[in-house]
Amino acid sequence: MAVPKRKMSRANTRARRSAWTAKLTQLDNVKVQGQEVAIPRRLVKAYQTGRLTVED
Repeated sequence: MAVPKRKMSRANTRARRSAWTAKLTQLDNVKVQGQEVAIPRRLVKAYQTGRLTVED
């Protein structure tokens, strides 16, 4: 495991942490049971095969 040679200042630590942002989930428009639905890309196959259902 990497070990820093010097202590990182509080200002630098907070600046680094504040720069990190989570990305929004990419949604795909898919037609499921006759409805156009925006769902996460990783769940498209589950909706198409009927393992998950669309709730209104």
